[in-house]
Amino acid sequence: MSERIIQALEKLFTKHRIVFWYDEEDSLRKDFDAVEVAGVEKVEIVNNEFGLKYRMLRQQSKQKFLVFKTGGPPEDKENWLLDVQLAHTDFRTDKASLWLTELELPYEFRPLVSRHEFFFNSAKRRDSLKKKVTKNDTLTQVAMKMLGVCADCADSEPRLDSVIENLLAELAKGDGAKRYDLIGKCGLDGFLWEQTKNVYQYAADSPTVKDFAIELFKSCYRMDVGGEVRFGSEALVFLKRWKDSRNHEAAFKTLSHQAAEMLSISSDLENRDLKALAEVDYFEFVDQRILSELASAVGKKTISSGECTQLIRGRRRGHWYAQYEHYYEAVDHAAQLLHLLDTLSIQLDSLQQGVSAYIQSFYRLDQVYRKFIFHNVKSGGATLLGPLTNEICKRYTNTFLMPLGDRWQELVDGLEKWGIPGNRSQTGFFDKYVRRVLEKNKKVYVIISDAMRFEVGEELCRRVRQEDRFEAELDHMITTLPSYTQLGMGALLPHKQLRIQEDKSTTVIADDVSTAGTVNRDKILKAAAKSIASDASALAVQAVDILDKNKEEVRALVRDHDVIYIYHNSIDQIGHTQKTERKAFEAAETAMEDVVRVVRKLTSANATNVVVTADHGFLYQDEVDESDFSAAQVEGEILASDRRFIVGRDLKVSGGANLYSSEALGLDGDLQIAVPKSINRFRKSGSSTRFMHGGSTLQEIVIPVIEIKKSRGSDVSAVNVDMIPTPSSVISTGQLALVFYQSEPVTEKVQARHLRVGLYATDGELISDSHELAFDLTSENARERELKVRLLLSKQADNYNQQQIMLKMEEPISDTSQFKDYKSVPFTLRRSFTSDFD
Repeated sequence: MSERIIQALEKLFTKHRIVFWYDEEDSLRKDFDAVEVAGVEKVEIVNNEFGLKYRMLRQQSKQKFLVFKTGGPPEDKENWLLDVQLAHTDFRTDKASLWLTELELPYEFRPLVSRHEFFFNSAKRRDSLKKKVTKNDTLTQVAMKMLGVCADCADSEPRLDSVIENLLAELAKGDGAKRYDLIGKCGLDGFLWEQTKNVYQYAADSPTVKDFAIELFKSCYRMDVGGEVRFGSEALVFLKRWKDSRNHEAAFKTLSHQAAEMLSISSDLENRDLKALAEVDYFEFVDQRILSELASAVGKKTISSGECTQLIRGRRRGHWYAQYEHYYEAVDHAAQLLHLLDTLSIQLDSLQQGVSAYIQSFYRLDQVYRKFIFHNVKSGGATLLGPLTNEICKRYTNTFLMPLGDRWQELVDGLEKWGIPGNRSQTGFFDKYVRRVLEKNKKVYVIISDAMRFEVGEELCRRVRQEDRFEAELDHMITTLPSYTQLGMGALLPHKQLRIQEDKSTTVIADDVSTAGTVNRDKILKAAAKSIASDASALAVQAVDILDKNKEEVRALVRDHDVIYIYHNSIDQIGHTQKTERKAFEAAETAMEDVVRVVRKLTSANATNVVVTADHGFLYQDEVDESDFSAAQVEGEILASDRRFIVGRDLKVSGGANLYSSEALGLDGDLQIAVPKSINRFRKSGSSTRFMHGGSTLQEIVIPVIEIKKSRGSDVSAVNVDMIPTPSSVISTGQLALVFYQSEPVTEKVQARHLRVGLYATDGELISDSHELAFDLTSENARERELKVRLLLSKQADNYNQQQIMLKMEEPISDTSQFKDYKSVPFTLRRSFTSDFD
């Protein structure tokens, strides 16, 4: 006891010169006699009040005194030392008083301490509370901080929402109610539920955390869809903050699932339409319902592509979007593809027109189809997206792929020798893009990505343009026929004549040298470079080797070589295997990412001239019917065969295929090549059926050529975002409707901007819910670049009534969880009591 008394007295004397100690129970004489506090003189009141007063105030006016009196203090009118006592302080030795002294709280808090003795009996809890309390706190504020201690709130100024969040987190874990039980033992449960009633309008005969959680989900859901609501709008602000909190994400999901089951949300959703659910974001079932309805509507074409995109764009802000992103993206691309198919017109009068139409517009259908299949496969949603997938695959094949293939085949059938007039052949690649550069004493670096067809190259070109200080120009070439890897790779090398080797390997010989493998290609490149300039150095290397090298190693390669051919194989490798062919479009995404990484490495090592191309393209049908196989019969000496070509001698073809001589294909030798017409494929056991190439369709023979250069100055910016001015700058209700405007469409060089918006008081307090918005709209129509948002004011806003507040637009700082100011708009908060009934 004496040690605690000494500690308490030492703290009092740090702030006061004179401390009065009344021993009301006449039990602390020994403690007083034993107490020794450095620099403090002990005196006792025994009918000597006037003398003590004179001594303390006049004779020893700087000395510290501990004034002791047996018994309680006299009545104020009889207390000669009352003015001295009031000017300084007194020391009380009951537990409550000692705790107050320890916490440096005034005597007025004694009833609070007495009521919650269990709380204060713990030194650990007192220490935690002491870190939070201040001398200006009210009784309610101290009680809230006591709740914060019991609920393990880390913040120094715990609020009701943070207490509730921690209690909900405990409920979600399902391993007991340690925090809530402690609140009960400390006698704070009544205060807790009184506060929830005041703030959220939650009232129950026997309130519990679980009941609060269920009612919270029920009321917020009904606020959007209609029905009886027991909670106030503050509950909606809380729920929106809670579900968007990274710290409480797991708890929200767990309790959301539990509430959805208890409230039979899945049954209720059966009667809700898309528009009613567009902004509802409290249950995973809502996203499932929206996706189910949306997939059906897109398949039946009862919703437009624009409406579909707009609805999905709104869902991106939702809690469950990341989990269902591939579903949403698949549906969105399905809607886009059906729109393209509905406006498609295939009227080709010449081969030149066919190529031109493909590189200008037709490629887009292949691209959107690829995106749909990619997201469909990644979603794993065969049941949900099954009917839509069947519709998309059927229409893609029957409305686009087959009619285009058939019409293109009619034009190809008129050729006597392979080649598309007016279009550069792949065989001239080295002379055009390499030889001419070397002859100018410059360097060039070529990336060849196996099976990167034109539409993939077009997207890659856009991705490269999005890189800061990068310029990229897209062109095209026509491949050799048959359009397969060995011949395409050989055609890209320096050569005078190409020949398919007369065995089952279909290896290609360039001027009597095999082009198979990196080592042989390296030899051919080195010889050609030396023939152009005696000191020129060349290299053939795999892309993986470049990606594995550090910056200095890549710099040395670029410095020491005038031409490097870099071979990348992602799409072809995955697509040709029957078990992995459905991942071909995932491999296309990987290919683009890899190529961009290689380009960055090369340009960082001072490469200024980079060219990206491919050996061939490909056809892909996710669903293959019996009618997609060729009825052609090929007989003779067959040396090699694939889905899209057969190589041999003395071949005889009956129907459904074209037979070419080597000479007609611009090749040396006397071999013959049979190619099935249009998009049909030969039967071949064990090989992939969805992914194929080797034939003469536009998808197989039109390949990209991307010339990439790096500029010195930065050329990338983010779109500008403004808020369309509201009719008034005064907020008089509990919510604020806003419209944000993206001033220009997103392009390769004008990139998206991500903002967080909310209403803040001048002291930085968030007094509304907040929204994270993506301004990534590409529409040229200004009205379609508007984004509507509704902000709900929280209960905290009441503390700032009749004051100026700020709408803040903040953008994330890359590689951090922090935000920086983008723009602010002032408002005046002027709410009347009637706004409580909004």
